[in-house]
Amino acid sequence: MEMQLKTTRILVVDDDPATLLLLKKTIEKQGAQCLTATSGEEALTVMRTTPMDLVLTDIHMPGMGGLSFLKQLKEEIPVDVVVMTGDIKGFRYDTIIHMGAVDFLVKPLELNEVVLRLQRVIRERRLMRELEMAHTTIKHSYLDTVRRLVVAAEHKDEGTGDHIVRMGDYCVLLASLMDLSDDFIEQLRYASPMHDIGKIGIPDAILSKPGRLTDDEFDIIKTHTTIGAKILANSSSEVIRLGRDIALSHHERWDGTGYPRGIKGEAIPLAGRIVCAADVFDTLTSRRPYKSIYPPHVVYEFFEKQREEHFDPALATLILDNFDHFIALANLNQTDPYPGDSDLFRLSERDIAEMR
Repeated sequence: MEMQLKTTRILVVDDDPATLLLLKKTIEKQGAQCLTATSGEEALTVMRTTPMDLVLTDIHMPGMGGLSFLKQLKEEIPVDVVVMTGDIKGFRYDTIIHMGAVDFLVKPLELNEVVLRLQRVIRERRLMRELEMAHTTIKHSYLDTVRRLVVAAEHKDEGTGDHIVRMGDYCVLLASLMDLSDDFIEQLRYASPMHDIGKIGIPDAILSKPGRLTDDEFDIIKTHTTIGAKILANSSSEVIRLGRDIALSHHERWDGTGYPRGIKGEAIPLAGRIVCAADVFDTLTSRRPYKSIYPPHVVYEFFEKQREEHFDPALATLILDNFDHFIALANLNQTDPYPGDSDLFRLSERDIAEMR
């Protein structure tokens, strides 16, 4: 037989010593390492200290039965499980699969069939891992291409690529405090740095201007939202689609006085509201060509005053309630030391203009 089980570690659970011995010899003959347990409780003890590639368990056992063991295993230790039963009429196949098993065998066991089933499960698991690795590689390559475009846009603004790292960190912290799903948070980490990708279409002279912008220059700056949305439009990627929504909406304001569409409240996409708050926080706590870093009390006061005007009140409150965590993150990601509090600092006219 094909040595598909070689280098794998399999746990066999059955209260019958003869069955355990027979299965152990059969499995080890295929080159696998085989451990045994006579109950669900004993099997869990083994699993908590020794990782397994596959579990083969009986259904009918004293104490913790096979289904209870399967349920506990599903909650505690993800692993492929094949169940054995001599009472096939007492169990529905879909019930066993729903409980977390990947296959089942009917007693009395045919040893050749046991080996073939275990080989198939191991082979499918290995193929699944290879597929996941290939998917991850493609995803990272795809996102790396977008990231390079984002970095190109950031370098035009002399904010360097550090800004996109900070944005991802702030957005993840804020989304985590909101108890949003892990999938959304992961997508937000990759999508949030795309918010200013449209700046690649803005003249360098305007982006790097050290003083106050004219009204015409500010109107040009505003177009980076629609330029970014066009760059990211019509993608099949969920991350890129989220990035498109963020690029278009991260300068909208809670009170409806933002741009480019002037939408307000919950009409603004949640990701856009999160990035809006994170972007302003980063603007205030990092050095730019036209400004120094503002001290904590100025940043705190700004978010407090703009809680129901610029920002989603719930998001602003989360930042204020967890302000020390956000400042610590700002310190972690700064090349310049973060200044202490001083009453000499006030927001510049350009900051106020660009954040409106």
